[in-house]
Amino acid sequence: MTPVAADELAALAALLADRTRARFLLALIDGRAWTSGELAAAANVAPSTASEHLTRLVDGGLLVERRQGRHRYVQLAGPDQARLLEDLLAHLGPAGPAPTLRASTADRALRRGRTCYDHLAGHLGVAITDAMTGRGLLTDQCAVTDAGLAWLGELGFRPTRRPLARACLDWTERRTHLAGAAGAHVHAHLRERGWVRGVGTGRAVRLTPSGEAGLRDLLGLSLRSP
Repeated sequence: MTPVAADELAALAALLADRTRARFLLALIDGRAWTSGELAAAANVAPSTASEHLTRLVDGGLLVERRQGRHRYVQLAGPDQARLLEDLLAHLGPAGPAPTLRASTADRALRRGRTCYDHLAGHLGVAITDAMTGRGLLTDQCAVTDAGLAWLGELGFRPTRRPLARACLDWTERRTHLAGAAGAHVHAHLRERGWVRGVGTGRAVRLTPSGEAGLRDLLGLSLRSP
């Protein structure tokens, strides 16, 4: 490793080594744009403190800034940054018991299904990935096969410059779920049909009754909606 690479790695680690900035990044992992004030409230810090931390994250390349009128919005710089966070979460040890009933309920919802930037994660995301692999649409390394590309085309997918598929290590399941353009399209397809819906204001999603039937027809996947 060159000295420059070592310096860059140390700078990245320093960005992540702060609880407030870590909370901001985890809030933004669903890919949405938040205002500085919204993030300050979520992390329970003063607006001026939030602004300082966000400037560091933008300068460090983890976030991008968007302005609309008087409002300053920030969001993750892209799917690579979301995957970095998910990979880091996957390397953490098992979490202890949630301190409250509300926190425990929220944790279970995230584990059942959630968004990871623009694709599906949690048990739902891993189950869909497994079903696609079992049907020969993906390889064991999460690459899209010719049959998978044809199947995606039937769902209205059109290739872009973005990488087609990536294996994203799921931090709750400790297994792979599908990311990349293919993963994003599968998520969008399920959303458009009302097969998955958001739970509350966070990243958690749930499978609807119509989604349970739809996934059974689409992939032969049997999952019970909560």
